[in-house]
Amino acid sequence: MKPLIGISGNISIETAPPFSGYQRSYVNHDYVRSVIASGGIPVIIPISNDDEVIKAQIAACDGLILSGGQDVDPVHYQKEPLEKLGITNPERDRFDFKLLDYAQAKQLPILAICRGIQVLNVYHGGSLYQDVSYYESDLSIKHSQDSAPGQRTHGITVTPDSKLHALLGKETLRVNSFHHQLIKKVGKQLKVSAVALDGAIEAVEHIDYPWQIGVQWHPEMLIDDPQEMKNLFDAFISKAQKKQSDS
Repeated sequence: MKPLIGISGNISIETAPPFSGYQRSYVNHDYVRSVIASGGIPVIIPISNDDEVIKAQIAACDGLILSGGQDVDPVHYQKEPLEKLGITNPERDRFDFKLLDYAQAKQLPILAICRGIQVLNVYHGGSLYQDVSYYESDLSIKHSQDSAPGQRTHGITVTPDSKLHALLGKETLRVNSFHHQLIKKVGKQLKVSAVALDGAIEAVEHIDYPWQIGVQWHPEMLIDDPQEMKNLFDAFISKAQKKQSDS
């Protein structure tokens, strides 16, 4: 059987009548498409406050993708909100942290994307710049592009001895970019595996955990051309397949 890949969900609120205020659970379709293209079965995990429900959701999965979304509440790294902090969702923060609790207990492979890498970093005791304007050095690169999602707008350098380098097969490449927060202090047991050309952290990976990688860009929007982003999903799904076989 193909591995079941849980994708952390989000909630949108309808603004137009007749359903104004109505909440919908969703993930962007590129996550679904990328999992299927690499041989997995995508399962959207809707937000819940019930720990037993979250535990059961993870119990059914062979791998976890932490998807993009709102800013992480700075209360989780003991900071007050600054002027340029975006929209936060405390319910989703708690949900994502619980997903990580249960996924790690089960030793599931974890791929964290955009907000996901920020959640992963904070979960492991790290912190964030609440906006790129608070970065302590000059940023020379536009990190929230206005271009189409599948367009690569800036370069990154991948650490040669990292798992990420082994998967992507390149030391330099270009990526898309849709974020206004950045990793500041790197979480415990995480190491930086890619940076933008202005020094902003673009990827981290866990030094001990079997397979736990976070990327700041959106690889799910880039799986068609060229091949390296699909390689990332292929490796993730392959690890989930092995986890399923070993269980």
